Amino acid sequence: MAGRAPFASFLLPLLVGTLAFSCADPDRGDLPAGETDSTRVLIFSRTVAFRHGSIEAGIGALEALAAEHGVTLDHTEDPAVFAPERLAVFAAVIFLSTTGDVLDDAQQEAFTSYIRGGGGFVGIHAASDTEYEWPWYGQLVGGYFDGHPGNPNVREGTVLVAQPDHPATAGLPATWVRSDEWYDIRDFQADVTVLLNLDESTYKRPEEGPAARPRPIAWARVFDGGRMFYTALGHTDESYGEPEFLSHVWGGLEWVLGVESRLER
Repeated sequence: MAGRAPFASFLLPLLVGTLAFSCADPDRGDLPAGETDSTRVLIFSRTVAFRHGSIEAGIGALEALAAEHGVTLDHTEDPAVFAPERLAVFAAVIFLSTTGDVLDDAQQEAFTSYIRGGGGFVGIHAASDTEYEWPWYGQLVGGYFDGHPGNPNVREGTVLVAQPDHPATAGLPATWVRSDEWYDIRDFQADVTVLLNLDESTYKRPEEGPAARPRPIAWARVFDGGRMFYTALGHTDESYGEPEFLSHVWGGLEWVLGVESRLER
């Protein structure tokens, strides 16, 4: 990806031997258990409400990045993986456009313990449209989905970089023009570090109300013992073919895994 040093160079202190890439069958429930692997990551994409067609494109893009960078990646839509002994192997969990009530009470408890034990979380797009009845999850993500523009729901808009020295923004243009489905967020957690803001005036129609001042659209923080990163971007299939967007998402994962930004070295 343009503007980013090879990811493997960041992970040399963490790697022992050659890491294998894998993607488990989400219908087999065959994900591993054992000790934490500092470069093993889980993608969870279960949907109980609306299902984004871009989930498959997102999985494919993340698979390719993982293979390129020597990260072991597993994918599932089976919530049974949210058990202490099964989550323990993963350094981070990615919620890729999950929707609805995807975990039961015991699974929620296991995931809470996982984060409190230092596990990482990455939320992409509809991860904020998930678990509305579980307040802790809303705090983890940093807020909940609260709507988006109507027809057309995908529009060109301008994203403004708020923290250019973060791995999730390194290499992005200060003013980033792209097309997406622009989320409104409620119950926003003000103590996050805002990484990207959205300029509503660049896409919002006058009849849709006054444009808010630039507002957060991606952020990160240390929360309840673990690191989290969330981006509301990523609705379209095309997003997962954009080098800038993929750099943004992978940089967020870098930070969650505790990898230094190349700009901080």
